Amino acid sequence: MKRDAIDLGTVKVFTLFKKYFIPTLFGMLSMSAVTAIDGIFVGHGIGSDGIAAINICIPLLMLFTGVGLMVGAGSSVVASIQLSRGKSKAARINVTQAILFVTVVALIPSVLMMAYPSATARLLGASEHLAPLVREYLLWFVPSLMFQMWCSVCLFIIRLDGAPRLAMMCNVAAALISVLLGWLFIFPLGWGLMGAAFAATIGLFAGGLIGLVYLFRFARKLRFYPVKWSVKSMRLSFRNLGYQCRIGSSALLTEATLATLMFVGNQVFMKYLGDNGVGAFGIVCYYIPFVFMVGNAIAQSAQPIISYNFGLGYRSRVVATERIALLTSVVSGGIIMAAFTLFPHILVGLFISPDNPAARIAIAGYPYFSAAFIFFILNLTVIGYYQSVERVKPATFLALLRGFIFLIPSFILLPQAIGTKGIWLALCLSEMLTTLVIVVIYSRATRKVCLQQRTE
Repeated sequence: MKRDAIDLGTVKVFTLFKKYFIPTLFGMLSMSAVTAIDGIFVGHGIGSDGIAAINICIPLLMLFTGVGLMVGAGSSVVASIQLSRGKSKAARINVTQAILFVTVVALIPSVLMMAYPSATARLLGASEHLAPLVREYLLWFVPSLMFQMWCSVCLFIIRLDGAPRLAMMCNVAAALISVLLGWLFIFPLGWGLMGAAFAATIGLFAGGLIGLVYLFRFARKLRFYPVKWSVKSMRLSFRNLGYQCRIGSSALLTEATLATLMFVGNQVFMKYLGDNGVGAFGIVCYYIPFVFMVGNAIAQSAQPIISYNFGLGYRSRVVATERIALLTSVVSGGIIMAAFTLFPHILVGLFISPDNPAARIAIAGYPYFSAAFIFFILNLTVIGYYQSVERVKPATFLALLRGFIFLIPSFILLPQAIGTKGIWLALCLSEMLTTLVIVVIYSRATRKVCLQQRTE
């Protein structure tokens, strides 16, 4: 396993960011591609009931992924600052605690869900017709939740350890295995939803295993460290984990934002546009992870650079890194928005025929919906910055704004004000209002610094 030695304190920040961003983006987009390709396979190989059954299970994946991102982001920030201060042992202990924590958190509910799949299906909202399909998918899908959490935490730590290419390979390996096995299990073998779930589980297991093996044997600075099991050590471990979770809590809220977007969006589209509207929104939901992963890649690429230099007190390098990240956010959001505006026929046609009524609704709505993407990615980047400098309150506050406080009212009120276009513009309004709040926070902070400099 080849490692890339990266000096976060001296190398030019643009060079560092580029070295992190390209493999991180590629790896994350590969995972989003898996989601889309799996949807295409299920749609063509199983049918609409298969897609519906998987959609019922998706909130579980979002929840577990959110917990993994929360712990991964928090442990990475803490370990990065500890490394910058020469406390490598403390950094290794925090990493070890993070992996053990997510394993336990995933294992207990997973065992319960596999023991009671029918009850779990009902709790997730499966109808009598879909319940057998949801149960079939859950039995083979639930084990992947723990592997997903391993991947989420390991990717943060591996990048911090100076091996962003390996972190990319964890994602790429999981993606390729899931796609290849998904095609094999669904089409030639005819295993249906069991095959789709089994393929995803094997892929995520491979990605998580690569990460764990690296941290066990090959890590430069953050190799696992033996933990003590005394009462005092356990008490300190829980305190450390609580602090990590507070730092990364906005990452969990970001995943909750996607879940809220899907749930509320389905209800509003059904009310105004019926089943075809929900179908059109369903196609959008396959592309939203791509947009999210771009923003997440920018935030995660900047995080180790910002956290390390923040720990050293190198404010100029922190500011320079964040400026590069913000510029990358605007450019990336603009490119994606242009693609949705100029080529909606192609994007929709990958899933269903453009002549389908749902397709026509989606094609007409994509240009309005994509207006949110610049603000969407920009906000994710800013939230990631606050996480990186241990400013938990503003990160959590902004995540709540965009995920709940602004999003739900926008979905409810905007269609009433301007009609069906308002459904597609609801996300844009929510993200734009969040960006305005960010501008206000930044302006106040700038004025405060200026006043302090004058008094001095």
